[in-house]
Amino acid sequence: MQTLQVEIPVDYVTLGGTLEMPDKARAIVVFAHGSGSSRFSPRNRQVAAGLHGAGFATLLFDLLTAEEQRHDSVDATYRFNISLLARRLAATLVWLRERPEIAPLPVGLFGASTGAAAALVAAAQTDSVGAIVSRGGRPDLARTALASVTAPTLLIVGGLDEEVIRLNRKAAAQMHCEHRIDIVPGATHLFEEPGTLEEVTRLASDWFVRWLDGRTRA
Repeated sequence: MQTLQVEIPVDYVTLGGTLEMPDKARAIVVFAHGSGSSRFSPRNRQVAAGLHGAGFATLLFDLLTAEEQRHDSVDATYRFNISLLARRLAATLVWLRERPEIAPLPVGLFGASTGAAAALVAAAQTDSVGAIVSRGGRPDLARTALASVTAPTLLIVGGLDEEVIRLNRKAAAQMHCEHRIDIVPGATHLFEEPGTLEEVTRLASDWFVRWLDGRTRA
């Protein structure tokens, strides 16, 4: 496993990231955090570790600078600015394509909370994304972009997260791509219950294997 701490120049700022590549990676999954999380999110790091075991490289990076995160912790200024988050994610995908060790790999996106909306908006603007997984996401915030998403999309929601289930179903009704909603029984929004995050990892890994394995990006 190769682990690199990277700096991504985006949007007149520099975002920190952690790029991890197992030997002979089959694809790369880029994580889009939400609700004030960063690349150090323990839940996303746990999912990433599971994906490494399945042969996927991962990029966990900060969608916000440290100063923006401080402001966001007070008034949530940035976490619901989906256009900003999506723009930075799209620019990061361009940055990845410029790295020769990454360029040939198929790309998947894993979005959590508002990061899921950013992933969908970014994916709607490019054909370089091969698959998307949302964990406890707010895909409804992608709004009109939903109809333009072509990448197969898996929406994972906790069974006890009733309002988010409703919002995911509302979003799914606007999607024309291959998509599915998987509900994890007994899980709340953060999937803190025993075994629930492991189930998220299994579902995500299976989805990415199904849609990314064997594809080579031009």
